[in-house]
Amino acid sequence: KKTTHVSEKKKAVVSELVDLIKSKKTILLASIKGIPSSQYQEISKKLRGKAVVKFPKKSIIFRALDNSGIEELKNFKNSIKDSTAILFSDIDPFELAAELVSKKSPAKAKSGQEAPIDIEIPEGPTDLVPGPAISELGALGIKIQIEKGKITIKEPKIIARQGEKISQAAAEMMNKLGIKPFSIGFIPIATFDINERKIYLEIKVDKEKTLEELKNAF
Repeated sequence: KKTTHVSEKKKAVVSELVDLIKSKKTILLASIKGIPSSQYQEISKKLRGKAVVKFPKKSIIFRALDNSGIEELKNFKNSIKDSTAILFSDIDPFELAAELVSKKSPAKAKSGQEAPIDIEIPEGPTDLVPGPAISELGALGIKIQIEKGKITIKEPKIIARQGEKISQAAAEMMNKLGIKPFSIGFIPIATFDINERKIYLEIKVDKEKTLEELKNAF
């Protein structure tokens, strides 16, 4: 009985996904690897009215794509990895991808992570009081002075280079100073335009960089 119940439940999920595939204009795959469940729920809520977000097992997505009757979607399978959400929407594929990028939020650094950029401790006052923090900052090569009972950074210092692994000392100091060099959110992987029957892979949306390129071109 238990096996039958699970089987029927899977069939219902596949059927729901097939209906969404056939009724929506855009299908988008997004990586949600490393996203806490609370943030996953928060992002899903923010997308209400713009997209339906589902997080079924990979095998379920495969079956739904096969049952959709859309031949081109078979090529979609190669982009589906573990921790992949599937989104359905009526808005433009790239508009949806941009929407996901805009929903990212800053995240703290952890020891052992690769620095996404050169991470710099800026100069200026901090809320740190003299004590263990003095030696911790000194160990990272950061020059300080004490002003009004608080630690002030005398000059900026890069404590992790892009691509390098972040040390525990650097991660702890960033957390103390409120520096969040990472961003967490849905990462667009691939999208399918139902009307054009076209798959777009390796979607990268960077509004700031695009605007800068347009300014330079102008």
